[in-house]
Amino acid sequence: MPAILLSSLSWSAPDGTAVLSGLDFGFTSERIGLIGRNGVGKSTLLALMAGERQPSAGRVQIDGTVATLRQSPLPDQTIADLFGVAPALALLDQAEAGTATMAELEQCDWTLPARLADALAEAGLTADLMTPLTHLSGGQRTRAALAACVFAQPDWLLLDEPTNHLDAEGREAVTALLKRWRGGAIVVSHDRALLDIMDAIAELTSLGIARYGGNWSAYRARKDVELAAAQDRLDHAERQASTIARKTQIATERQQRRDGAGARQAAKGGLPRILLGKRKEQAERSGGDAARRNDQQRQQAQETIAEARGKIEILAPLTVTLPSANIPSSRTLLRLEGVTAGHDPAHPVLRDLSLTITGPERIAITGPNGAGKSTLLHLIAGQIAPFIGQVHQPENSALLDQEASLLDGENSIADNFARLHPGATRNAIHAALARFRFRADLALQRVATLSGGQKLRAALACVLGGDTVPPLLLLDEPTNHLDLDSIAAIEQGLAAYDGALIVVSHDSAFLDAIGITRRIPLPQ
Repeated sequence: MPAILLSSLSWSAPDGTAVLSGLDFGFTSERIGLIGRNGVGKSTLLALMAGERQPSAGRVQIDGTVATLRQSPLPDQTIADLFGVAPALALLDQAEAGTATMAELEQCDWTLPARLADALAEAGLTADLMTPLTHLSGGQRTRAALAACVFAQPDWLLLDEPTNHLDAEGREAVTALLKRWRGGAIVVSHDRALLDIMDAIAELTSLGIARYGGNWSAYRARKDVELAAAQDRLDHAERQASTIARKTQIATERQQRRDGAGARQAAKGGLPRILLGKRKEQAERSGGDAARRNDQQRQQAQETIAEARGKIEILAPLTVTLPSANIPSSRTLLRLEGVTAGHDPAHPVLRDLSLTITGPERIAITGPNGAGKSTLLHLIAGQIAPFIGQVHQPENSALLDQEASLLDGENSIADNFARLHPGATRNAIHAALARFRFRADLALQRVATLSGGQKLRAALACVLGGDTVPPLLLLDEPTNHLDLDSIAAIEQGLAAYDGALIVVSHDSAFLDAIGITRRIPLPQ
């Protein structure tokens, strides 16, 4: 059976930062969802298995062939180039034109066009094979790239976020394709619907990789049990520490009473001086031994507590608490009147759109790729002006897009927070960022050095972490680059947010979790 084995595998960034360290793990021929927090090294691990990066130490041993999902097309590359069949198709064209030699005719694969069309159809895509990839949308390119991977019939598929940027139809096509796949697949994803069709989950942490049999739902149930057990261990360790502290205090008070009694007796002259000296020496020695034992027990108890807390830090999801936006249910936050907009006046993507948001509504903007969902958010945020119609927005809003463009990449997270919240003190800034797991020196990282998921989490921290939050929050695919723990935290935080939301997302589980009250579909 094909397998991928990691032996003492390590990789460090060019600046020497260790990303992966001493990994030992075996992937068997099954569909495995590879999960882990942002920045832990999931994409790096896939690149090492694909041979695109070389280990700093250790090795990757692959039994079988590998195909990797590539989402960045080369200049002038066509769908046929992506499949690696451009020469074979050119030969067929020669044969049909009557210009092929006998030797070339023998090499012709007359079934190739039909098989290619079937492969594209399986991925939910209909397109001419000579179409340049740059003419396709991001979602269409992803589907074409996945179709090319499957068409090669490798032993292993290595897929990095295959449903990112896909609309609902595209996500369903990718999920259906992987359901039919019978080879090995290692899928980095935070798409819970996709992870629920996996045969196993492999979780990458700073401690290594752990395998959990079953899909995402089974993994989550197991982690809840582990977290409860870790909390029990912490509670037990804290009770033991309290007991040790109480016993130590009692022993100290008893020794003090004995010492006091001895001192009073000596003052009365009831014992010979030599006996008093021996008793004092014995008491000091006994007291010193007891103090050392007590110190040792206290130290062991604190180490046990620290270990238990560290385990909970790994297991516990991020939690976010937000201040109130205080929006009355009758207040109009936004009104669009007959708006036509886009980036090209000759080809607007939004036509005659009217929309009113009153009070803390939660609205999902839905529609296929290219329908203008992101354009609508940019219009509301004031980043583009309508060609026709009016936009009335009496309240402030904040737009969080997939690139976290509201952050200055050359400055630290803390400096960005200070720019967006001018009155915040340094202590308040670091306390706010710590709630989003940017503690101590992590808050001083330059934004440009962050991974995609870390960058969006930093943007969320900078917008939502202050003493006040915007009354209208615009979110453009907010879960695209977030790890599963961060998604859960954002869901929890947005569920507690009492302002208005306008969300563009293809993640149906996310939309359900944040309590969407209205859906506005945009036509193609």
